[in-house]
Amino acid sequence: MKTPYHGLIGLIVQDTKKRESRDSDGYYHEQTAKVQRVMQREDVSRRSLVNDDDDDTKTVQQDNIDENAVKKIIFNFEKRSLKNQELRIKYPELPEKFMDSELELHEGIQQLHVLATVPLLYPLAVNLNLVQSLMGLLTHDNTDISVAVVNLLQELTDLDTVEESQEGADVLIDALKQQQVVALLVQNLERLDETVPEESEGVHNSLAVVENLAEMRPEMCLEAAQQGLIQWLLKRLKAKMPFDSNKLYVSEILSILLHAIPGNRAILGENGGIDILLQQLAHFKRQDPKNSEEQEMMENLFDSLCYCLLLPENRERFLLGEGVQLMNLMLREKKLSRNGALKVLNHAVTGPEGHDSAVKLLDILGLRTIFPLFMKTPKKSKLKGLLAEEFEEHVLSIIANIFRHCQGPQRQRLLAKFAENDFEKVERLMELHFKYTEKVSKSDREIQDAEDEDEEATYLRRLDNGLFVLQMIDYIILEVAVSGPSQIRDRVLHILNLRGGSVQQIREIIREYVSNFGEDKNATSEKQRFLDLLGRF
Repeated sequence: MKTPYHGLIGLIVQDTKKRESRDSDGYYHEQTAKVQRVMQREDVSRRSLVNDDDDDTKTVQQDNIDENAVKKIIFNFEKRSLKNQELRIKYPELPEKFMDSELELHEGIQQLHVLATVPLLYPLAVNLNLVQSLMGLLTHDNTDISVAVVNLLQELTDLDTVEESQEGADVLIDALKQQQVVALLVQNLERLDETVPEESEGVHNSLAVVENLAEMRPEMCLEAAQQGLIQWLLKRLKAKMPFDSNKLYVSEILSILLHAIPGNRAILGENGGIDILLQQLAHFKRQDPKNSEEQEMMENLFDSLCYCLLLPENRERFLLGEGVQLMNLMLREKKLSRNGALKVLNHAVTGPEGHDSAVKLLDILGLRTIFPLFMKTPKKSKLKGLLAEEFEEHVLSIIANIFRHCQGPQRQRLLAKFAENDFEKVERLMELHFKYTEKVSKSDREIQDAEDEDEEATYLRRLDNGLFVLQMIDYIILEVAVSGPSQIRDRVLHILNLRGGSVQQIREIIREYVSNFGEDKNATSEKQRFLDLLGRF
């Protein structure tokens, strides 16, 4: 049963009310007032130390924090933790018996925050078994205690803090990893009630700890997923709660985990994550996010979906979840979700695993959605954060991949699009060819003037500077000129001659593209197909 009180007070008040027949009203009010007074002065005690003889505290300047001071703080904390544990075991049904020790323990945890000012002494704290003691308190019956520990961990692992001592940070992270900190954080997250402000902050700080660990030790991302974090994140995403900063943070952490470790994409897919992502994104099909924070969450979800689609098994789940249909509808609605939908659709149809999605896009008349975007790149004001070149790259990549995957009548439908309206799409295709030819030529001149780079780095730089888009354009030119009506080829050659271009330029771009294919069976087959097209051009 919920009480109007929270945490320490709530636990005590709830159990005290059960005993009202035995306890007087005077005692109840006296103890509640005492709890409130102590809770109010906890923040003040963060930088206090404890004398060896008693629990009185004294303020210590940051510059005076040395090994002895740290030992005193930890020793005091351990005494309070042990005392609370003993009293809870001795009087499990009498919270008034362990109330004072609980308050003292909470205060002792606050005093440990001073450690964040001296990361050089983290190894000392680890040697004194502080991490082990803190991990034990993450499962404390009182969520105020566990939340206090989470807040402490967030401060101790803060990136600005650990930068002061990489060695100290490494020792701390190793200890946390050994104690399976993420598994304990997830266990604690499961019981926190976000309608309570303090516990909602505890959720936020738990995610901050995960982000800090992922930044310092990317390999811990897989361990985090294996210890139940992705399942909790998905559960939190689909919870019927108003949008808040925690949901935004959940989407950010999910994106980090999926980007860093390919194995996490399989874990998400196996736990129904593709459907959950699609369900969450469906909210933005016909309406824009209400504010910039919600827009950021939407973009994180799109990014997560893109990472997941790199795994073939998730392409199947995406298809079964009608992901292609949802992305197509988003493109038609022209809301803020359009940019993300275009990127996801590009990921869905790319590569050999994209065949089924490409066919589905044709089946649902997706060409009617894609070609208007091909014919006219939206103005900058309507792109909402996406560069025009990125928009064109996604559109052209989708069309190129559809050419690779479709056969028979579907292929004829695609080719027929380029013959419509006096070959206007061929005109647009050649316009883009010259635009990106100039862009790549300019980039090549800059690379020649710059310091020498190795061949691979130079090629990657050229791809980023427009070469990849030019490769997609010239491949489409090959397809429509060779496989389409002869009038298309004649129009291509006419425009090339009119604007000073040449067939040889297109040949060179495609040959360079093919030369960078892999050596697997699919790549070899695709390479031969491209060479056949070149021979017929």
